[in-house]
Amino acid sequence: MIYEICTQTDPGLTRDNNEDAVAVDALTGLCILADGMGGYNAGEIASGMAAAFIKSEMGRWLSQAGRYANAKEVRRAMEICVENANHSIFNAANSNPQYTGMGTTLVVGVFQDNRLMLGHIGDSRCYRLRGRELRQLTKDHSLLQEQLDAGLITPEQALTSLNKNLVTRALGVEDTVLVEVNECRVEAGDTYLMCSDGLSDMVADEAIAAILLGAGTLEHKARQLVVAANEGGGRDNISVVLAHAKEDSAKRGLLSRILGK
Repeated sequence: MIYEICTQTDPGLTRDNNEDAVAVDALTGLCILADGMGGYNAGEIASGMAAAFIKSEMGRWLSQAGRYANAKEVRRAMEICVENANHSIFNAANSNPQYTGMGTTLVVGVFQDNRLMLGHIGDSRCYRLRGRELRQLTKDHSLLQEQLDAGLITPEQALTSLNKNLVTRALGVEDTVLVEVNECRVEAGDTYLMCSDGLSDMVADEAIAAILLGAGTLEHKARQLVVAANEGGGRDNISVVLAHAKEDSAKRGLLSRILGK
């Protein structure tokens, strides 16, 4: 499997700065998206630290060992890198008064062959488009999601809830954090979308699917998602990472020659 990957980020219509951060290492299939929080631009610091730290550490490990690593090893490496990033942000917040309380959500994915190892913290999301079905692969770590799970509110009520942006888990806020990691099987033709809530709060899943199913390049679709979020109000920073899986034509050609087809 080979992957085409692109990113897009935009401050939106109401924010002066962009507290989202994205990072990609196409050679190792590593994708990172973080949505920062905290005053004095501290959210921008937290998300930037998370993206840079994990890209450096995880990217280095993947370039050295990742090609031959099994799923358990990739999962453990991801957990260690996220834990180290958490300590780095937490220590920075506690040693600099203007960064007190800063933190960030996180989505991190490693695409290898027909496998995605997906980790997340907070309410930034990852979706998968397979065929014509868009499915949310991550489950928000948020008060709103807990209320939905407990049956305290309906999905319709959730759309207008005042608790929409209250996360229950974030990177860098406490000295330890639990990253939720799941392994997903990838099929040729799949498109994966990582996004901050600046997209998911502004654009309905049906509209996201329509854009991903539409004509145009992957870069065009990423731009269209940002445009749709701004047209929906643009009340927050908007970031997307798109990854499209395609069958490796070289391997397919080799297999055809071996099979005499």
